[in-house]
Amino acid sequence: MVATPIPAPPHRVRRATPAFRWPEGKRVALVFNIAYEAWSDGEAPGIGPMGNVLKPGYFDTNAHSWASFGAVRGIQRLLRISNANGVKTSVMANGILARDNPATFVDIRDGGHEIVGHSWGMDVIHLYLDEAGERANIERNNEAIMAACGVTPVGWISPRGTGSLISSSLLARAGYTWQGDCNDDDLPAITEFESGHRIVNIPLTMDINDLPHSVRYGNTPGTLVQSFRDILDGTARADAQPFMMDVTAHCHAYGRASGAWTFDAMMKIALERKDVWIATRREIADYALNAPNGMIV
Repeated sequence: MVATPIPAPPHRVRRATPAFRWPEGKRVALVFNIAYEAWSDGEAPGIGPMGNVLKPGYFDTNAHSWASFGAVRGIQRLLRISNANGVKTSVMANGILARDNPATFVDIRDGGHEIVGHSWGMDVIHLYLDEAGERANIERNNEAIMAACGVTPVGWISPRGTGSLISSSLLARAGYTWQGDCNDDDLPAITEFESGHRIVNIPLTMDINDLPHSVRYGNTPGTLVQSFRDILDGTARADAQPFMMDVTAHCHAYGRASGAWTFDAMMKIALERKDVWIATRREIADYALNAPNGMIV
């Protein structure tokens, strides 16, 4: 039986107007995301490099081992590349990794990167939980990250970008500044609840994302870089309005040597452009909350 969803609490959404501009009039706000992911104890991802799915009820050791690369090697490689370029990233991190690899969270913090709440594990999806379960998952994740590195996240993106209808309000009540379980815009918006709480919606754009690019569609790494360049050049010629976009690398996918070079290449392209503001998602949220009158209504 499919559960009946809990309806969203009363709220209104304030969106960017045609007057919206990024700092210094930049055309593009660009976020470099690192997806540092793992699954709960005894769980494995539903997909792996072999593609064909095992019979139901069998633990997929191949997919589990493939996904584990992210914590063993991938996160360190992507952090090295980011640090070498002087780019601060937003790192989507599962709480189970904070429990198991606290030193890595210290490295993320000390590099000036943003740590983003990403649920306890990739299999813990809020859509499947009741309200008490959602609250407990947020708290468990926060506590694990705080214990690892002394930081409490202010931003949240659910596994597969899929929250429940009440996730935004629960996150706002828990003290979160922003959430990214949305892709209905390419500019930030602000959700205000009747309770008096508010949260910034920062869309998670999927155009430059290694996992669908390489695993779902089978494209080569080089075509991702070309697509990135084409979007920046093509949109600049076609449309004068600002927008934001994400560059997302998963530690278990393009954290590998075969794909990590694309993260470096795209950072270098972005750093050379005068029309790009490279920001963390937290910086975008802070900017939205303090935007001049008339930019978000």
